[in-house]
Amino acid sequence: MARRQRPIDSYQAILVLMSSGPEINIPIVDKHDAGLFTSLSQFMWVQGEPLLLVYEIGHEIYTTQGIDLPALQRLEAAGLLSMDAAGYVKKWFGKHTRLFYFGKPTKIQFPQDASNQLDLGHVILTEQGKALARGFGGTRNQKFYEYTIETWIRQGLVTSSIVPPGRSI
Repeated sequence: MARRQRPIDSYQAILVLMSSGPEINIPIVDKHDAGLFTSLSQFMWVQGEPLLLVYEIGHEIYTTQGIDLPALQRLEAAGLLSMDAAGYVKKWFGKHTRLFYFGKPTKIQFPQDASNQLDLGHVILTEQGKALARGFGGTRNQKFYEYTIETWIRQGLVTSSIVPPGRSI
């Protein structure tokens, strides 16, 4: 008979990650920070590395999930992210790229054939934040997915998702 495992909370998961090796230096020390990072993880896409997309600090898509300016400042003080009012971009994309949201691909077509950039918003993960994000679960947020697609369309990008028949993104 298989032994039933008790689910672990986000704080326990972070403690496990922190003890997994000396190469990961994660400065989270309390359950509040762990809860904030758990909530923040629903706003991460992947394109080779975790990309945190916070386009409008204070927008309800974030604040209804507990991610507001004080929460971001707390995680910045913990060394997990950096903020900049001017924003961040990822550069040197060709005509197309593919980003993943919780394992589901979304293809982006840029207006130019080369030297394109993707607006990442006002927050990026530090190396410690990326290390934590790689080993962390999180929950997919359909409203955030749609918000991101709408943001990209307003920026002049063309998006498409490959969805098997009978399934939704």
